[in-house]
Amino acid sequence: MARASVREQIIDAAFEQFHRHGYNACGVKLITDSAKVPKGSFYNHFESKEALALVVMDRYGQTRHLDKLKTPKTAPLTRLRHHFEALAQDIVDFGYERGCVYGNFSTEAADHIPAIRAGVEAAFDHWAAAITATLREAQDDGSLTTTQSPETLARFLLNSWEGAIVGERAAKDGSSFAAFFTVVFEVVLH
Repeated sequence: MARASVREQIIDAAFEQFHRHGYNACGVKLITDSAKVPKGSFYNHFESKEALALVVMDRYGQTRHLDKLKTPKTAPLTRLRHHFEALAQDIVDFGYERGCVYGNFSTEAADHIPAIRAGVEAAFDHWAAAITATLREAQDDGSLTTTQSPETLARFLLNSWEGAIVGERAAKDGSSFAAFFTVVFEVVLH
């Protein structure tokens, strides 16, 4: 049986490479070279690159600042704003060179790899559910007065966020994020 640390090295390297270069640009060799492990060790831990991508998506989900949506004693819409601000800061910290793994995988691989499509769909569903719960709290406490369903608003916010990421990767100047925050928090959720 192979050592768990080699598996973790592969996952860490894949996380970095998939996030930096996307799914299609990362072959098993690039990942194992980055992990500093022999290529053959990859197959001791993963059936395929697709299987590894699903593990990376799970790990990526743990970095999406969903905890900010549950901060005690903080108003729901403030928590929601903090959530998106933390996500924006992550992208700024990487010099606008990395997008969202979910969005990247969706545009690169979801059309022709069913497992990736299902993984991305599940990830977006999980994220949308967390945002939906926060929006429902805001409706319940009266800070969000729209009668639009929280589920619809959550999907709109995620779609808008993914678009803002694409805009930032092109402009690299904060303008797409600024537009997102202005429209979402001063118009849509006002």
